[in-house]
Amino acid sequence: MAERKVLNKYYPPDFDPAKIPRLRLPKDRQYVVRLMAPCHMRCRTCGEYIYKGRKFNARKETVQDESYLGLPIFRFYIKCPRCLAEITFKTDPQNTDYAMEHGATRNFQAQKLLEEEEKRMQKEREEEELNNPMKVLENRTKDSKLEMEVLENLQELKELNQRQANVDFEAMLKQHREVEEKQRRKEQEEDEQEMKAMLEQAQNCRLLVDSDSDEEPTKHCPNPTAQTKPRDTLQEDTQSKRPRMESWGRSAGRLSTKAQLAALVARRKEKADPALDQGMETRGTTATTSSLPAAAAATSSLGLLGAYWDSEDSTSD
Repeated sequence: MAERKVLNKYYPPDFDPAKIPRLRLPKDRQYVVRLMAPCHMRCRTCGEYIYKGRKFNARKETVQDESYLGLPIFRFYIKCPRCLAEITFKTDPQNTDYAMEHGATRNFQAQKLLEEEEKRMQKEREEEELNNPMKVLENRTKDSKLEMEVLENLQELKELNQRQANVDFEAMLKQHREVEEKQRRKEQEEDEQEMKAMLEQAQNCRLLVDSDSDEEPTKHCPNPTAQTKPRDTLQEDTQSKRPRMESWGRSAGRLSTKAQLAALVARRKEKADPALDQGMETRGTTATTSSLPAAAAATSSLGLLGAYWDSEDSTSD
């Protein structure tokens, strides 16, 4: 492996280079070389884009009758990878670049066009100043004004940078954070207050709905702090019982009168016997006297019934 990499070759003592025949090769001969696309280009035949750096097997030749300061100019031939159309470009040592010749157009050459325009304007200016001295003075005045404006702008930028250098950015950021924190806390408090108000409103609505759904009216809650007397409670009980007794009297009637009690007693009809008239009178008196306990029992039973109804009304209330 090491022998094939040696740089010094062995020449025998009787070696004569004049005896080696010379090859008669044409000057415009071509070589096959491997290269990369020097710029972005687009094929004119099919419109395929060829990016910079794409590798090609190209043919290389020397351009005849063209050189720059003794440097030869080379031409390269490549083929479009899509339609196999031939594309040629050559070296441009004057501008240290490549120039497209045939088969494609160069893309993204704005910088190159700008440089060419500047060179053209500079050349025209030199031609005008060559024959017109007043034009030279005018151009110098314009250049001096432009230079003064550039210096003024530069001074303003320096002053602005000095002003900004004195600003404490950390304090500004800290102040900004504090303001944001205060704003956030304020918004949070407002949200909490709004939530509390909404909860209270919902609770009040629920209480109203519950009070409307009850069948019986709500009783007035007495004030526990107020001092009450025992007689007041007794008077309230008697007043509350009076309408109940009156309602019971209307529905069942009162049996306290003698006429109503007498109606409950049924007399037995017997044949008239003159011999027994005197005995009948005595019997009638005894019957009347005997019917009195029955009437008293009836009145007592009715009183018990009224008391029972009163107790049921009080429990239902």
